[in-house]
Amino acid sequence: MVGRRRKQDHFARRAKKEKYPARSIYKLEEIDTKVHLFKPNQKVVDLGAAPGSWTLYVANKVGPAGHVVAIDRAPMTINLPGHVTTVEANALDFDISQIRSLGDPEGFDAVISDMAPKTSGHRFVDQTRSYQLFARALEIGAELLRPGGHFVGKIFQGEDFETAREEVRRLFEKHKIIRPRSVRTESYEIYLVGLCRLCPPDPNAT
Repeated sequence: MVGRRRKQDHFARRAKKEKYPARSIYKLEEIDTKVHLFKPNQKVVDLGAAPGSWTLYVANKVGPAGHVVAIDRAPMTINLPGHVTTVEANALDFDISQIRSLGDPEGFDAVISDMAPKTSGHRFVDQTRSYQLFARALEIGAELLRPGGHFVGKIFQGEDFETAREEVRRLFEKHKIIRPRSVRTESYEIYLVGLCRLCPPDPNAT
């Protein structure tokens, strides 16, 4: 147990040293290293962005010619570069069309979500709420991503996990299941990654 705590404390100390507001930075960094999500000049939506570690990481990867839209119902209290736009909104009910206008006409290159419910201590309830947030993030991704774009979403493992996995598989050419090393040992969170958004069907096709 002591060894596990040291491992977790290592990520917290590293985040503080590298001036990130939370250790969650290393979850996204590992995912990005494995599947190569981000490139310069990309446009990215970050859902559940506060306190801002993922936003800072992506802003650095896409560079000043890129654009990051960071969305959270909590205000962002850290200094962010000029190519980040913050939107204070509840991801469950905000107007997707307002976000679409901030991206490229063809859509965003990536939609990422580290959203998680406040845990109640009741595992089934927490898993159900996590799935609801994941499903909403995936819905936003389906609306905003350009063909070929990528998606990352956090979900708590539970009865709805295979349903979530099938939804990702339906929308993307490839999918990955990743549990980063920096996830706390006692946590049952995991990340579903969708790579290369498939072209949506043409509603005018016969």
